[in-house]
Amino acid sequence: MRAMKNIVILISGRGSNMQAIVQRAQSEHWSAKIAAVISNKPDAEGLTFAKQRGIATAVVANADYPTRAEFDAALQKVIDTFAPDLVVLAGFMRILTAPFVEHYAGRILNIHPSLLPIFPGLHTHRKALDAGVKIHGVTVHFVTVDLDHGPIVAQAVIPVLPGDTEESLASRLLVQEHIIYPQAVRWFIEGKLNIQGSCVQVAPDAQ
Repeated sequence: MRAMKNIVILISGRGSNMQAIVQRAQSEHWSAKIAAVISNKPDAEGLTFAKQRGIATAVVANADYPTRAEFDAALQKVIDTFAPDLVVLAGFMRILTAPFVEHYAGRILNIHPSLLPIFPGLHTHRKALDAGVKIHGVTVHFVTVDLDHGPIVAQAVIPVLPGDTEESLASRLLVQEHIIYPQAVRWFIEGKLNIQGSCVQVAPDAQ
């Protein structure tokens, strides 16, 4: 019998991807527990969702720490009390320091609203429109010290339509995010992902 694994999810706002992961984990009966949802914002809407489902929550407010290093150290301390097998960034709006990322190397995932490696950073939908690309997408990847450049687990693609705006692209992509992010998390907890250098191999029997 596969051992139950602990997942800690970090959010900064409503945490719609966190909600999608929680719902999939429950409906599909994963061998995993959402051990905690942690936010850097005390008023993050996603905390209410987690509390209503009996999930432990915590707040580590970045405003309480003068440096990124001090914040990350405090955050790491709280995360580790939940003994995570996987840390999931779900709209967590912080650039993480190298020591933090290295501490969770190989067990921290992020979702980015572009087809990495193009359009890293912020304002990806605007960049896609300005570049005139015909397709746009979203990427689930392992987090490394290089921002938005970790090994890619999964991607989803949508066409860029005439008349698209940043808002319309974001809305259509969010639907795809809610599909591929829970799937990538499930693959991880089922041991279906193998990092080989800069590439991720997904087991052939992964659903």
